[in-house]
Amino acid sequence: MTDLDPTVMLHAQGLAKHFILHNQGGVRIDVFDSVELSARQGECVILTGPSGAGKSTLLRSLYANYKPQQGSIFARHGEAWIDLCSAQPYQIMEVRRDTLGYVSQFLRVIPRVATIDLVSEPLIGQGLSEDAARDRAATVLTRLRIPDALWSLPPATFSGGEQQRVNIAMTFVQDYPILLLDEPTASLDKENRQTVVDLINEAKGRGAAIIGIFHDAEVRSLVGTRTYDVTEARQAA
Repeated sequence: MTDLDPTVMLHAQGLAKHFILHNQGGVRIDVFDSVELSARQGECVILTGPSGAGKSTLLRSLYANYKPQQGSIFARHGEAWIDLCSAQPYQIMEVRRDTLGYVSQFLRVIPRVATIDLVSEPLIGQGLSEDAARDRAATVLTRLRIPDALWSLPPATFSGGEQQRVNIAMTFVQDYPILLLDEPTASLDKENRQTVVDLINEAKGRGAAIIGIFHDAEVRSLVGTRTYDVTEARQAA
């Protein structure tokens, strides 16, 4: 990977992904083929294409939730390149802990764990003291307008918008070098949407490489630096 632009943080090459529906007689669904995609420091790449084009599948593949049938996904992890398609599970966990942040559309957390603990946990895992981690968690929760009366409660009881803001806080509490964002502004009102836009642009400003899905055209115009049309890779399948 030494031939890449030194600002590249994530590079996918030759990615192909399909699903086999075993409960439908082995029907094969081709999602994309020959994906070539890079994300550089300080940019936000917007994945485009109609619903069903494979945008979320591509994002989950980049996070190593899905394993492509072909290709490589190289993440710059410290001074090393890690191919997430062939890495060992412990390596993927290390990359996710220190390098690769992901905001999902859905809240997936351990039940009955307080919101403040969920948001501070990634920082404690990196060696920050509990007090310092909770202070930083409190700052991002306040900024995302989660009332402090809710911090001691598990977020499974929150509204959809509040849960989405907890998702965002759990990722943006940490300065990840690479961010993958799947509809982070969905379910948010205008004020909170603007806060998320500010967080994304601040991450770009400190040099994070971002790939995201945004159905809101205004948000795309405020955070995006270029686009990648997933349908082009789908048509190649």
